[in-house]
Amino acid sequence: MAKRILVTGGAGFIGSHLCERLVADGHEVMCMDNLFTGRRENIQHLLGSGTFEFDRHDVNQPFVIECDQIFHLACPASPIHYQRNPVRTIRTCVEGTLHALECAREVGARLFIASTSEIYGDPAEHPQTETYWGNVNPIGPRACYDEGKRCAEALAVSFARQYGTDVRIARIFNTYGPRMHENDGRVVSNFVVQALRGEAITIYGDGKQTRSFCYVSDLVEAAIRFMNVDVDSATPLNLGNPHECTIGEIATMVGELTGSRSEVVYRSLPVDDPVRRRPDISRARALIGWEPAVALADGLRRTIDDFAGRVGPT
Repeated sequence: MAKRILVTGGAGFIGSHLCERLVADGHEVMCMDNLFTGRRENIQHLLGSGTFEFDRHDVNQPFVIECDQIFHLACPASPIHYQRNPVRTIRTCVEGTLHALECAREVGARLFIASTSEIYGDPAEHPQTETYWGNVNPIGPRACYDEGKRCAEALAVSFARQYGTDVRIARIFNTYGPRMHENDGRVVSNFVVQALRGEAITIYGDGKQTRSFCYVSDLVEAAIRFMNVDVDSATPLNLGNPHECTIGEIATMVGELTGSRSEVVYRSLPVDDPVRRRPDISRARALIGWEPAVALADGLRRTIDDFAGRVGPT
């Protein structure tokens, strides 16, 4: 059955792919974004569909929109962007989520909260399960995002317990794919842009730290399944790819797939940057019957093709 669905942060990287999928599935989609990190061109192709509309609005300001479901993705998600204005980042995590919860409560909508693997910090448990409480520095340079998202989860759980608001908390791990911002400072986008431009590929740390990368279409599939499954409200779910690889391995793959001859240079690891990160997705497999389908090499090829059309040599 077609639904009326609001997507906050819908002009961003993940949000635009989600909007595209929801429109293709026959839903009426409202995209809300202040375009701080989102881009009009990410959603331009959807504007003529007849079932998609765009509202330039900041979630830090209250909103009430009649809808059946809300996917709340609005927030800067890369260190470069969320550290640019840490106070605004905290406000977006907390006030923006509060406004989304109040809207959901007012109109009776089910709310999907895009939380993050960053709530685990530099984890002492590996891989990370949903029952792990994390190892987060509350006053470090990443705290504006890490603690902001932890507070967002606490708000969601409190609304569920006190008001019966129907919420889904998704802890999203590293996601990559077309429409990533070329200057967001993330591993995949950095490596791809540097390789395509013939610049040195920069690795922070010794390259032995690990990450797990999920292709965006896999993440969108998981988010939609989680939104539509009946489950106890406010129980978090890890969404990510459990395949773990080193940063050095990613640099090598990107170099090979782009045909780049760029040298690799090493810089100091940023403060509080996690050494290991991999989700335990046992609960996602059991609850929504999901696991990633796109292999890393295939996803990187698609991502490189997208960046090649946008990024030229310096």
